[in-house]
Amino acid sequence: MLFMMIVKASKNSEAGMLPSQELMYAMTKYNEELVQAGVRVMAKGLHPSSNGIRISYKRPGEKPVVTEGPFTESKELAAGFILIDVNSREEAIEWAMRMPDPQGYGEGQIELRQVF
Repeated sequence: MLFMMIVKASKNSEAGMLPSQELMYAMTKYNEELVQAGVRVMAKGLHPSSNGIRISYKRPGEKPVVTEGPFTESKELAAGFILIDVNSREEAIEWAMRMPDPQGYGEGQIELRQVF
């Protein structure tokens, strides 16, 4: 079963602030554990939304609208993701619970979604 752990953006990630050395070490260790367990498919961080582009379909049949970032609601944005292949929903939750606070500063939030 494929699951995506979506790391939600924060004010700090949107400002382009890099995590502390301690958090970078903890995340590297966590990713190594995922790889050693054979469950990590892919993991990537995303640039701040100031480098993003949003395509909106405002009306059926009409040309979509292109909006360049930044986008204002950082808690609705993604800062990165990890795609894992596990045996159950419960295992996906267990792996997500082991992730260090991905933003540090008590701002971290992970959304866990199953992939079709």
